[in-house]
Amino acid sequence: MACLHEHSCEEHDCSTNWSLYQHIDISKEHLESNEGDPELLVFIPFTSDVKIKSISIVGGAYGTSPSKMRVFINREGIDFSDAQSMQAVQEWDLVENMHGVLEYQTRYSKFQSVANITLHFPESFGGDITEIHYIGFKGEATQLKRDAVANIVYELLPNPSDHKTRAESGGGLSHIE
Repeated sequence: MACLHEHSCEEHDCSTNWSLYQHIDISKEHLESNEGDPELLVFIPFTSDVKIKSISIVGGAYGTSPSKMRVFINREGIDFSDAQSMQAVQEWDLVENMHGVLEYQTRYSKFQSVANITLHFPESFGGDITEIHYIGFKGEATQLKRDAVANIVYELLPNPSDHKTRAESGGGLSHIE
């Protein structure tokens, strides 16, 4: 069963049942919503690539739980218009889940090597807002981290002074012209 949130997740290890919690880069997580609009976007970057088996959403009461979830993986910078027009990797019709007892299985083969995930909640169960108290991911971390390449050098014509000759490295040729 998922965390019921009678505690602070930072003080309690929620990763016991939802093992990917420790791999979420919380410092970069952000939530986008418009006031009075039930549509939400949640972007979650992971600290290493993960494989996601299932997702649990703990929503609010009185019709404020999300009723639908659309998921995009490894796509940064998605805004509301992108989320509405793009094909999601997977979509679910949700049920109100205020205690974390439900989890939604992913198409596991599509959720391999996930560096970040964007969750789109287009509507709630009739509330003017959508409330999400907890998002849980079950799966495993690959411990591989994606980093941007910092410096790339392309040579149209090689500069011999940048390279060792075979004579310098113990090879057969003694001179490059």
